[in-house]
Amino acid sequence: MGPVWRVADVRAAEAGLMATLPPGTLMQRAAAGLARRCALLLTDRFAPHRPGRGAASGVYGARVLLLVGSGDNGGDALYAGARLARRGAAVAALLLTPGRAHAEGLAAFRAAGGRVVDRPPAVVDLVLDGIVGIGGTGGLRETADQLAASLAGRIGRDGARATVVAVDVPSGVVVDTGHVPLTDSGRPCAVPADVTVAFGALKPALVVGPAATLAGHVELVDIGLGPWLRAAPALRVVERSDVIDWWPRLGPSSEKYSRGVVGVATGSATYPGAAVLSVGGALAGPTGMVRYAGGARAEVLHQHPSVIATGRVADAGRVQAWVCGSGLGTGEESVAELRAVLAAPVPVVLDADALTLLVDGKMADRLRDRDAPIVVTPHDREYARLCGETPGADRVAAAQRLAAWMNAVVLLKGDRTIIATPDGRAYVNPTGTPALATGGTGDVLAGLLGSLLAAGLAPERAAAGAAYLHGLAGREAARGGPVTAPDVATALRPVIAGLG
Repeated sequence: MGPVWRVADVRAAEAGLMATLPPGTLMQRAAAGLARRCALLLTDRFAPHRPGRGAASGVYGARVLLLVGSGDNGGDALYAGARLARRGAAVAALLLTPGRAHAEGLAAFRAAGGRVVDRPPAVVDLVLDGIVGIGGTGGLRETADQLAASLAGRIGRDGARATVVAVDVPSGVVVDTGHVPLTDSGRPCAVPADVTVAFGALKPALVVGPAATLAGHVELVDIGLGPWLRAAPALRVVERSDVIDWWPRLGPSSEKYSRGVVGVATGSATYPGAAVLSVGGALAGPTGMVRYAGGARAEVLHQHPSVIATGRVADAGRVQAWVCGSGLGTGEESVAELRAVLAAPVPVVLDADALTLLVDGKMADRLRDRDAPIVVTPHDREYARLCGETPGADRVAAAQRLAAWMNAVVLLKGDRTIIATPDGRAYVNPTGTPALATGGTGDVLAGLLGSLLAAGLAPERAAAGAAYLHGLAGREAARGGPVTAPDVATALRPVIAGLG
């Protein structure tokens, strides 16, 4: 899993490393990586069919604009601009605070042929955002915000929009939370980037919250910080290799019971689709059998004849995990079914209506008495009903608070779904897509999560793996146009098969 570090920990690592290096070395490493990425972007844009010519074939004659603030990010941009200028690019620097620009970087930039301007050129191929870095707070100042807005429509020599590259983080974002302040008109008060070149370590704003969208494609440049990052990561990014490593393997002795049996207590006569979808998600997972208990037996068996279906949890037989809630309803019968699920000494996934039934506190005794793991899967509105407040600007901290309070793993759904554990660990899923913002897709996710729990995965791994694969399935389904929940359930199978 890719570690993500808070600003204070990155600062401490930088200080430790810089104490061992000649002055300016760290900035030169960052600038070299930044300039290399810019050169590659320009080559891809202007010379994609000229192999063997090197990156200079796209850099020569390119129009590059540096947005230079007063901090080290401005220095990184100036040194990178100097490297590009020496390779033939026409590089202009707009200094937002001229008297406070990085002196050595500015001298190197001018010596390389770069020029300082007081307004953006008419034609710009690439913009380097070096306004503020990880030390910035509170969004862009008014002048910088107006400048960033004015550059949104800048056009390059080829008639296409200028490519924006952020230096370390997009200027204006809240680095430790991924929050993006808004202007009075509701526009993000930050610079949207196509590419962010991060130095030494990923920061939360590059992987969580609205800032992650503004960051665009993130490329991490190694500047030697690794051995100096000694605190625990703020969170970790789930990667494909993680899911492959966790996935249960079949062997010669495998059979349906040893692979795990998952129980699904979802749906009702009123909402049979929730049962069909959650069972579909469970069947896509690694377990060998699905037992359904609820009021949508006929519909489930019609769609999934391999399922063992009964009317009540009490009659379902032995399972290794339960999924409960989607379409269950909130009446007395639903309360009884949830109590039966919580009484079982196996991991449980609580979703949708099951979460609603927890709000009044009547299930608190059942939750306290459980030894087996619980995973809850709220979206923001369900989180607010459980906690009395919205997740707010810091979604990672919000998920961690709920996990500690409930003594449960929390899967806080969203474009960048957060998984938090009761002991304070957190993970973020990078595969989310707005295509999943449609009814029933959460039912599919809950079913898949239950299947992974029944197969023996630790609850945080089951939650992280399910979110990762569910996101990939959503992306795959979106290739065919507007997405429905059955599309996602169908897409899960080839996505999982692709794990190898």
